[in-house]
Amino acid sequence: MMSNVFNKTQALYITAAILGMMGMIPGMPNFAFLLLAGGMVWLAWKNGKRQQATAAAPDVQSAPVAAVESQEASWEDVAPIDTLGLEVGYRLIPLVDSAADGELVRRIKGIRKKFAREIGFLPPAVHIRDNLEINPNSYRITLKGVEIGSGEVRTGLFLAIDPGSITATLPGVATTDPAFGLPAVWIESGLREQAQAMGYTVVDPGTVVATHLNHLVTQHAAELLGRQEAQALLDHLGKSAPKLVEDLVPKMLTLSTVQKVLQNLLTEGVAIRDMRTVIDTLLENAARVQDPHELTALVRVALGRSIVQQIYGSANELPVIALDQGLERLLLQTLQVGNDAGGMEPGLADTLLERTQTSTQRQEALGHPPVLLTPAVLRPLLARFLRRTVPQLKVLSHAEVPEGKQIKVTSLIGGAA
Repeated sequence: MMSNVFNKTQALYITAAILGMMGMIPGMPNFAFLLLAGGMVWLAWKNGKRQQATAAAPDVQSAPVAAVESQEASWEDVAPIDTLGLEVGYRLIPLVDSAADGELVRRIKGIRKKFAREIGFLPPAVHIRDNLEINPNSYRITLKGVEIGSGEVRTGLFLAIDPGSITATLPGVATTDPAFGLPAVWIESGLREQAQAMGYTVVDPGTVVATHLNHLVTQHAAELLGRQEAQALLDHLGKSAPKLVEDLVPKMLTLSTVQKVLQNLLTEGVAIRDMRTVIDTLLENAARVQDPHELTALVRVALGRSIVQQIYGSANELPVIALDQGLERLLLQTLQVGNDAGGMEPGLADTLLERTQTSTQRQEALGHPPVLLTPAVLRPLLARFLRRTVPQLKVLSHAEVPEGKQIKVTSLIGGAA
């Protein structure tokens, strides 16, 4: 309390004046009162000077603190890019909120397990984050920082997808299924049972995103198998068959070569669950073959039973598309000249592509898997050439068809249309 009094300049001057007047009254201890008055004046003067200096100084607490000096850049400033990413708008945050037990987080864990069981290796984790720059109801799926798919979902509603066999239409917001491009409509929950009765496939928003993610992860399986994943796969196999792995890498083949063979298989939709057969085949042929593409062809023959079963199931009769003999001879000549689809004559390439698309559509209309059966020497050439334009078509060689299976040619490419 006393310190507050002595900090007030005006109060000190008033006190000094009163003491000075009392010091001039006759009979009073004049010297003592005048001394005290002088001391009060001095204190008031000092206090006033201090307050003036404080007022003139900048407000250090309210001013932003500037850095003394800029720090040097370091490797900590280099943020790694997520291999797999899922970005969501703010309205979809509850779907991925692990603290609130978001349903989509559980589904993504299930997708990775399903992928590992069906494809044969553990994919990288999916890094989820919110993105305020995109539509509140939208999501983006990224691979190594690049968008590979996106979509929009509406929380609180259900997506009724038309598989092509519905008996009536439903009221709602018309849209398209983001995973497969099928016509669909967002409906209220009360219409769910009615939609199912009409033939619609009805799913919730979390399932829409999870299905899209699962489809894209499977599509890009080859890109997800990096050196780290390939090494982890070999390490996993090494636990049960250590000698098998030790004899192959790095004694016979480099890790890069093995990785390339596995990526080639995945690119063509071949699962790599049977790693023992893959490694056995590579060991058997590595002494005379080092080219990854030639090794891939040899591995495909060894995996023939598995490849055919993946396409046809347990069926004994295999309906296939075949090449007309005249076209087959032309392609063999092209292979001898250029050893690549790039050496194919433009007119021949256009005809091949057009006839293949027509035969593929016919095969699908008949309810058969679209499969082109070719001589082994032509299979890599046609697989690479047709992969982008007819992605649903599988190209098999005669050598990959296991014994006991009957071939039924349902369409010819190159003959009369």
